[in-house]
Amino acid sequence: MRRSLNYTSSPLLASKTPAWRSKFVMACVVFAFTGLAGRAAWVQVIDNDFFLRQGEVRFARTLELTANRGRILDRNGLILASSVPAASIWAIPEDVEKNTPEDLAKLPQLAKLMDMPLDQLKKKLEEDKSFVWVKRQLDWEVGQKIKAMGIKGVYQSREYKRQYPEGEAAAHIVGFTNVEDKGQEGMELAFEKDLAGKIGSRRVIKDRMGRVVEGVGEEIPPIDGRDIQLSIDSKIQFFAYQKLKEQVIAHKALGGTVVVMDAKTGELLALANYPSFNPSNRKRLTGEQLRNRAITDVFEPGSTIKPITVGIALESGKVRPATQIDTSPGRINVTGSTISDTKNYGMLTVEGVIQKSSNVGTTKISQQLTAKEMWETFSAVGFGQKPQIAFPGAASGRLRAYKTWRPVEQATMSYGYGLSASLLQMTRSYTVFSNGGKVIPATMLKLDKPPVGVPVFSERTAEQVRKMLALATGPGGTGQRAQTVGYSVGGKSGTARKQVGKNYAAGKYRAWFTGMAPIENPRVIVAVMVDEPSNGTYYGGTVAAPVFSTVVQQSLRLLGVAPDMAVQPQIVANSVEESL
Repeated sequence: MRRSLNYTSSPLLASKTPAWRSKFVMACVVFAFTGLAGRAAWVQVIDNDFFLRQGEVRFARTLELTANRGRILDRNGLILASSVPAASIWAIPEDVEKNTPEDLAKLPQLAKLMDMPLDQLKKKLEEDKSFVWVKRQLDWEVGQKIKAMGIKGVYQSREYKRQYPEGEAAAHIVGFTNVEDKGQEGMELAFEKDLAGKIGSRRVIKDRMGRVVEGVGEEIPPIDGRDIQLSIDSKIQFFAYQKLKEQVIAHKALGGTVVVMDAKTGELLALANYPSFNPSNRKRLTGEQLRNRAITDVFEPGSTIKPITVGIALESGKVRPATQIDTSPGRINVTGSTISDTKNYGMLTVEGVIQKSSNVGTTKISQQLTAKEMWETFSAVGFGQKPQIAFPGAASGRLRAYKTWRPVEQATMSYGYGLSASLLQMTRSYTVFSNGGKVIPATMLKLDKPPVGVPVFSERTAEQVRKMLALATGPGGTGQRAQTVGYSVGGKSGTARKQVGKNYAAGKYRAWFTGMAPIENPRVIVAVMVDEPSNGTYYGGTVAAPVFSTVVQQSLRLLGVAPDMAVQPQIVANSVEESL
């Protein structure tokens, strides 16, 4: 007979803990899970807005969607400025420090690719442990090489940088942008809003490594900047810059500038300055080289203003082209001050006064005019007024109120002293002779329709002055070196002493030449200024006029203007010195 076994009665299997204890543990577990369920309900349902905000703060980001910056084009559609992809290198220094010795050994190669010293790279990585920009806007190809190195903690972002195909030649026109792609100078600054466009945005969730996990919310697409088409002809611009550069270097001058303007529309076809700069290289974007001398610098125009003075006298009927003016003995006294010519020209016609650039003759003509007459005309052609041109920093020059003019000041202003103007203002003033007596506004943007001119002189007066300008570049004139092959030209040279402080500096001059071609029906107006030539020659007719000649010839050829005269120009061996 078998006997049943009661396991609970075994002393080995008997529990030594009280029964309530297991019940207590079970109650604690149930209570804990109830608390977790309540907390989950609080977080997910009742107070979820707060926690959503905190999550977004830590992981949600608003990404800017960059708009493509608009291009700057010349009048023929050639690119003067455009944006190209660029790689910007950034790093998380604390991750770089944790790299293997093999990766750390790649740092010298990394520094070499970025064209920066290794010490500078290491210093960058010590600035911040969480994030640091190492170098912005490298060439995209360089960025790809850096990416291929696979250094942990070193990353790159896609950005855009400006490219300027014309380089130094058009630098003062287009200007440049900073590392954030914001316009700083020139047309890049003047049309910043139009070129920049409008950035878009995208709401995303990122993980702790900065990687985009998913997109949330509405995406606002960017609006690209619009293209700006200038009136500049890049071929004329390049040629003008090269010829100006050669002349400045040849005459050991401080600098120079040349302006080429369409005589009928006021459109600027070229505006070159030397010294210049490379807008793509931000390391040297400082100093005088940034100055757009043609627009920002003002000078006493000297003899280039004499045709306007004579035009006033012709328009008023006080003189005619054949009116005799006695310039003997080569000087004149005005209220105690002596005004003189380089020599005694004796009896001259009004035409001869322009041809020989006689200060005495111009003074005697101005004495037949009132100060008000001169001031009104000078103002009408743009002196003393800021040019209405879409370009930053345009100077207004100086033209004092006529009521303050003394007799000697009226005399000196008649031949270009006592007032100041920029080369752009001087160029624009000559549109009054090329456009039938009407002055037209200057512009750097390509026009769709002809501008409306403001009458200043009659067509007859404009024609008479043009003939005088042609005489000034012919035999016996002061601007003979302005003659060019195949085209008739007319213009006026000028040589002005430089003012330093309150006095004129000895041996320091600015050489000018302003003229137009073809003279019967002008297509272009060209103005040249060379600042402080120092190789012994400083007259406008010998320093500035040769640049005028070559620029006129090339400009008219590029514009398709047929020659209007015999191939051989009227070359005259004996030059005539102009009066200062």
